[in-house]
Formats: sequence, C-alpha cells, structure tokens
Amino acid sequence: MASKGRNIFLSILFIAGWFALIAQFYLIIENRTASIAETIIRYFGFFTILTNIIVAVCCTFLLFRPASQAGKFFSKANTQTAIAVYIFVVGLVYNIILRFLWKPEGLQMIVDELLHSVIPLLFIIQWYLYAPKQGLKWKDIFPWLIYPLLYLIYTLFRGSLSAFYPYPFINVNELGYSRVLINCIGLLIVFLFLSLLFIGIAKLMGKKR
Repeated sequence: MASKGRNIFLSILFIAGWFALIAQFYLIIENRTASIAETIIRYFGFFTILTNIIVAVCCTFLLFRPASQAGKFFSKANTQTAIAVYIFVVGLVYNIILRFLWKPEGLQMIVDELLHSVIPLLFIIQWYLYAPKQGLKWKDIFPWLIYPLLYLIYTLFRGSLSAFYPYPFINVNELGYSRVLINCIGLLIVFLFLSLLFIGIAKLMGKKR
C-alpha cells in the first residue's frame, strides 16, 4: 500500500514537473528580450529551474529505473533529504519574497504555481511519508551546501559579465556587492538551518518507528 501511495506521488510529480519545466522554457523563449542562446542560458540560470529539474529527474528514475545506478542514488536517504531541502527553499523564498513582485497570468501563472508551490509541497509530503530516513548524519549538511554555494558563485560571476541576475536579492547592479554578499550568507544560513531541521525530523521519525 505504501509503495502504491509513493508511486502516485512520484507520478504526479513526474507529470507536473516536466510539464512545468517545458512550459516555462516555451514561455521564456516566446517572451525573450535577448538572443535565443542568451535566453537559454538565463533559463538554466534560475535556482528554481535547476532544482525542479533535479526533482523531475529524481522522480523519473524512482518511477521507471529504480534498479539503475541513478535510481539507487536517488533512493538514498541522503539524496532525497538534500533534494527536499533544496525544493523547500525554492518554495519558501518565492512565497515570502518574490511572489509579491509580479502578477503572472494565464499559463505563466499555472507554471509559476507548479514550480514554486505545488511541486515543493508534494515533494516534501512524499519525503515525509515515503522517503528512507535511516543513516542520516548531522555532518551530511556540509556536502549539501555545495550546490547552493556553487550556484551563488556562478551567478555572481556570470552576472559580472552579462549584467543579468536572476533574482533581485542578488542583483549587484541594484544592491552592490556588500549587500549581495550579506544576502548570500543569509541564504546559506537558511540552507544550513533547514538541513539541520530535516535531519532532526528524520531522526525523530526513526526513533518513533
């Protein structure tokens, strides 16, 4: 029964994830203000897009190729918990900071809700109900920080060359490097705190079981 419920969640995430990613790609190309090549680079420059791709790939392998090397990797407690932290941050930052900065309509609104609210919520529920949680260690948080750290470094470096920053809180043109670096440190602290929180929840659940 648990396996059936898990597969239902994974199937919904698989369909919603790839639909939203493909639709967002179509929308950003359709409404581009730069060359197609630059627009594609910008598309993959959003933490939201990269993290939703990770979620979609994870669900794809867990559904269709669980016995493959990638399937086994995505089945690990360490991997699923790290992804849960990443996608939680996507939903948290958007709904607290970014949601009020614009009002998307039509397909863009649907895609926005999928990428920033529906998929994060469903993946967190899937993690809570079905993801393995044995063997998680507090020290696991340090490798988990590599992805957001590299993302911030890349974004600031590329922004210095292109003058394009995907999010207002890391926009050096508007805020300056001092303020942006403070924001980056704050973001990494959020990742650190949430990683500790998720591991703590997993350990508590393990004790109860």
